[in-house]
Order: sequence, then structure tokens, then C-alpha cells
Amino acid sequence: MPRDNKPPLIQRIAKQANVAFRGMKTSPNGDNRAAADKLLSLVTSVRAADLKLDPRRSKGGSGAAGLQSPPVTYMHICETEAFSMGVFLLRPGASIPLHDHPGMNGMLKVLYGKLNVRCFDKLEGGSTKSGASPPFDPPLEPRQRASVWRSALRSVAQYSEESGPCLLTPLRDNLHQIDAVDGPVAFLDILAPPYNPDDGRDCHYYKLLQTAAEDGTVAKGGQKEKDEEVWLLEIPQPEDFWCGGEPYPGPAVVI
Repeated sequence: MPRDNKPPLIQRIAKQANVAFRGMKTSPNGDNRAAADKLLSLVTSVRAADLKLDPRRSKGGSGAAGLQSPPVTYMHICETEAFSMGVFLLRPGASIPLHDHPGMNGMLKVLYGKLNVRCFDKLEGGSTKSGASPPFDPPLEPRQRASVWRSALRSVAQYSEESGPCLLTPLRDNLHQIDAVDGPVAFLDILAPPYNPDDGRDCHYYKLLQTAAEDGTVAKGGQKEKDEEVWLLEIPQPEDFWCGGEPYPGPAVVI
């Protein structure tokens, strides 16, 4: 029997991403809608074996070695002006803090393990530079007030290798926090266009603020409801988060 001469799935994904995202400014529409739908179908079907990834054993980060190891590592696959693609690997219990993707589209597809993803959006006119905000607990320092954003929690969902991709656009689900659940996790990550501070696409980190009631007591917290208004404070990259690098073991990708 002749062997299947189709390119590797990850090569087809890269080629289709380059077509779907070339020249895109916001969400897919018009001419590139069909190309984006085809890309979504390809990404939905990808599995760890397609990238020659073996699920890692569940082991914590205790001890000196664990403290020195990055909680998250990244395998670079390819990058063009239109998109970047790679694999993030999270140790058990690790998180990628709440962060944004300015003017960017994205696809996140779990390859093994489970993730909890919380997605937010800044609301129009939501900067406290031009408006009032409620009191917070603990109170903010005056210099922090200009870094507070009125926002909305858009979704809270869990993803596994059997799930479809988690999607983000410049206008929807653009901020998210990613938490590993019950062990190590790997996910394919496609961003279009790539981060580029020179073009206004730098990564910013945030934390969810706790509001205080007018009588001084802490407002009810706990589980947030979908589309509930929340307040986010832009912060420096958290000290307990950093990302290391490691070689990508899968099929070579050529664009």
C-alpha cells in the first residue's frame, strides 16, 4: 500500500493559519471566514501525538529543584507577520496569570490534561482615568487608580483534549487566566498577529479587585456570574510567574 503523502497536520494548520489571518484586523469575516472555519476544524482535530508530545507525569514542584523550575514552558513552532504558533506546558497547579492580547485573535487547543479558563473583556469607557469607580478592599494607592479598568467576566470553562479550541478576538474574551487542573497540561497556542510591543501589542497583566460596600464591609465575592461587571487592576508581571523555553519535538513547519 502506498504511504499517505499528506503533509503533517501541524504543517497544514500553520499553512491554513497564514491564509486565515493574513491581513486580518479584527474577527474573521467576509473573504477569510471560510479560511478561519477550515483552520478551526484542523485545530480541533490536533492531538499530542501529532506533535510527538508525550503526556508528562503528574509531579509537583516541591523541593529546591521545583522552586527553580519555571511553572510554564514554551515550545516555539513558527512565526510570521500574520501569526505565531507554539505549545505551552504547565506544571501541576501552575497558572498563566490574567493577561490581555491587544488587537489580537487567538486559538487555544488542549493537547493533554485539563485547563480552567476565565475570560474577561474591558468595557468601553471603562478606564478610571475618565470616570468614577467603587471603593475597593483593600483600598488602592492613589497611583494605582489610573490602572483600574471596568470589565466584564465573559466565560468560565474547563477544556480537555476532547474539547474544541478556546477562542479569543480583539473584541471578545480578549483577557484570560489559565489554570492547570489535576496534573500537567499542554496546549497549542495560535495568536494572530503575534505580540509586538513596537506595534502596540505588548502583554499586560491584571488582577481582579474586591469591591467594598458603602458601609465599609466587603461586598459579596465568591463565584462571579457570566457578564457580571468586575474591576481589574493592571499590574506588573507577577513575581511567581515566568516562562521558560524548551525544544519543540514535532514535525518541522515551513511557511
